[in-house]
Amino acid sequence: MASVARPIGELDLHLFGEGTHRRLWEVLGAQPLGVDDSGSVRSVRFGVWAPNAERVEVVGDWNEWTPEPLSRLDAASGIWTTIAPHALSGHRYKFVVTGADGRSVMKADPMARQTEAPPSDASVVAMADVHDWTDDEWMQARGSARAGTTPLRIYEVHLGSWRRGIDTWDELATAIGEHVGHLGFTHVELMPIAEHPFGGSWGYQVSGYYAPTARFGDPEGFRRFVDALHVRGIGVIVDWVPAHFPRDEWSLGRFDGTPLYEHPDPRRGEHPDWGTYVFDYGRNEVRNFLVANALYWLDQFHVDGLRVDAVASMLYLDYSREAGQWSPNESGGREHLEALAFIRQANSVVADEFPDALMIAEESTAWPGVTAPIDEGGLGFTHKWNLGWMHDTLDYLSHDPVHRRHHHHELTFALLYAYDERFVLPLSHDEVVHGKGSLLATMAGDDWQRFAALRTLYAWQWALPGAPLVFMGSELAPWEEWNADAGLPWHLLDHAPHRGVRDLIASLNRLSDRWPALWRRDTDPSGFQWLDADDADHSLYAFVRWGVDGGSAVVGIANFTPVPRPGYRVGLPWDGPWQIVLDTDDALWWGSGHRGEDRPSIIGSDEAWQSLGSSALIDIGPLSMVWLGARSPS
Repeated sequence: MASVARPIGELDLHLFGEGTHRRLWEVLGAQPLGVDDSGSVRSVRFGVWAPNAERVEVVGDWNEWTPEPLSRLDAASGIWTTIAPHALSGHRYKFVVTGADGRSVMKADPMARQTEAPPSDASVVAMADVHDWTDDEWMQARGSARAGTTPLRIYEVHLGSWRRGIDTWDELATAIGEHVGHLGFTHVELMPIAEHPFGGSWGYQVSGYYAPTARFGDPEGFRRFVDALHVRGIGVIVDWVPAHFPRDEWSLGRFDGTPLYEHPDPRRGEHPDWGTYVFDYGRNEVRNFLVANALYWLDQFHVDGLRVDAVASMLYLDYSREAGQWSPNESGGREHLEALAFIRQANSVVADEFPDALMIAEESTAWPGVTAPIDEGGLGFTHKWNLGWMHDTLDYLSHDPVHRRHHHHELTFALLYAYDERFVLPLSHDEVVHGKGSLLATMAGDDWQRFAALRTLYAWQWALPGAPLVFMGSELAPWEEWNADAGLPWHLLDHAPHRGVRDLIASLNRLSDRWPALWRRDTDPSGFQWLDADDADHSLYAFVRWGVDGGSAVVGIANFTPVPRPGYRVGLPWDGPWQIVLDTDDALWWGSGHRGEDRPSIIGSDEAWQSLGSSALIDIGPLSMVWLGARSPS
């Protein structure tokens, strides 16, 4: 028998009032009072926070949408409740909220755990959770990604446009699980799957923070989706959007006739770029709504982490605002102190409840200590997207190879701060929309050079300190930018150059598993060493990734011009044979195949070079990257 709702107690009200209730989803919303073994709900207690409302009523399928009044639970909490004995799971409902001005508005439930599929917008009484999880083995071991003892490689997915004709959670679990498993990524990152009214927002304007989108089925279906991926050994990260929410009248905005979830001052409560409302982080109940929501996804759906969207917009009061459009904090500064407190609270509570979960910040500025511990003044995230690396790298590759010598240090600059934070290296959906074109189209040169440069880019990304992230379709190397209203161009795999990029990415992931030096010391500055960072005339770079205790190493050499570099001398950590682990110019990937099928080992001599005691000569193909790997002979 599934559990039923317990009474709302004094402790619940106290914790909600101070903003610290960690299981708010068990208090507000549509709480089941009777549940059978299948999870079907009969009889519901409705609860909603609307402190400034004059009257609150509930309408739904069970009462033919005739208003039934809710009662104030007490004067202080602002919570209204009622019991609807005839409400059943699957019934649609809304609250009719009458504000102090006498105006009545039909509102969706902020705590709804299920909704109608857009464009319909009613809340739905969800089935009780009776899912029998089968992912114990995964859940016990998943903390290794946060600890850094297993690799983190992320495949970002927009579910609605991944493949047309796959429309349910179960179909997605099978298809995405097989594809991502073949490619060898450790995690998928889902663009926001909390309910959102406008598909064109890609999920980044959330109306139902506690409801997985009904576009693919019910919440139980999403549980099965996560469970199935875990059984395949694939983690699930969900994009989370606590920065802003849409203005739709039936949703959170002006919920009780007054600014409630949003800050009342438009200089802090309205976002000028996105036309959305900004949360009032200084209000305890609003902060509780968001922090409990983070816990909800981790607890109820076993997701492995949250990628927090638009963190920069929360950190700064003047974000995207001109003079006179923002108000300073109490000390006269531009830092959003209440938002900072919220971020730290969310990360602290998640770390306390789920110490094995990932909390990844999409933060686009140089704010210090994003991944530093909270007790050291940091924000407490586990990872941060390195958007500076992304911008510099794509800018460099957009230049004609003959001009790259003038931009040489755009590729080395990120290594100056690579260990200031714990980074993810993202090539995300943001880089292939809004007229930017595809990554392939961003590369300079003719068609062959573009494919070669793209392959080199991926090998470069995988070889640097930081977890690689690519957007779905990167493995197809499309010519056109992403269109969320169409499926990915899977037909491109019928063509050798595109198929070569897919096969290369799969090989990068397999090689990453085989050579932990490529990631095991991502947070250790001594795990990376430049061998040649200054050869601008030839657009050549060389470095070594050191394994744990120096027991192995991978040497990377990248040539970002279409000119072959025969006989390049590279420093090596020790004498003896070095395996050509990877060559992106291999014919397997539609490269020139200059090395042929035979790949003899590279034998290091005792000639010191590039600050190392050994070296060897190696031919480097045009627009390519080579990885050399060896175990220490000692």
